[in-house]
Amino acid sequence: MEEGIRINKYLASCGVASRRGADRLIGEGRVSIDGRTAQPGDIFREGSVVCVDGRNVSVQKKVVLAYYKPAGVLVSEEDPHAEETLMDLIDYPVRVTYAGRLDKESEGLLLLTNDGDLIHAMMHGSHGHEKEYIVHLNREPDNTVIEKLKGGVYLKEAGHKTRPCRIEKLKRNVVRMVLTEGINRQIRRMWSGEGYHVKALKRVRIMSISLGNLMPGEYSELTKEETDSLYRQAGLTR
Repeated sequence: MEEGIRINKYLASCGVASRRGADRLIGEGRVSIDGRTAQPGDIFREGSVVCVDGRNVSVQKKVVLAYYKPAGVLVSEEDPHAEETLMDLIDYPVRVTYAGRLDKESEGLLLLTNDGDLIHAMMHGSHGHEKEYIVHLNREPDNTVIEKLKGGVYLKEAGHKTRPCRIEKLKRNVVRMVLTEGINRQIRRMWSGEGYHVKALKRVRIMSISLGNLMPGEYSELTKEETDSLYRQAGLTR
């Protein structure tokens, strides 16, 4: 641990939250350093005692899990009305959180980790990390529409034009899509704007990590080779 780092970066290295999430915890007055309430921009120094909600936190061994999120599970830790959230289903001895969400109706690969720096690097849209999806539509897509979506379309609700993406027709009503950004409900919005309905959506790859043989609700720790590859692509060292 380097000497004299910002408190939000320290909390991220402890796996408490991403840096943005750590900033929120600090703003809510839930973080203390050596018994005093932490302030944004505070510096952590070796030997200091940091607590979140009164519980001491420290740097842990970094872990990354591949998890198959079932359809119908909410990826959230903050919705008090959710019947079943992701963290209710993960039985793992180290606290982990997700790098990039999937909406409740969607299923497939999530990467879970206690490394806030990795989460930050993976979720930063400007890095252009690939995410691959299998999309089932209510009817066969027109080739003209496919070419239009591949070039990028304006999403009124998001106030944003999507980046160019790859789309490959696999079956009559099924396509493979590879995106390099993560706008909320992006794929559903893209097809809805052209008059199509997404019946099912599965994410099968994030960067170099694939869903593989995992079944809904299962998770596995990444191998050393997989983890090293992921960190390299994220521009980080372990």
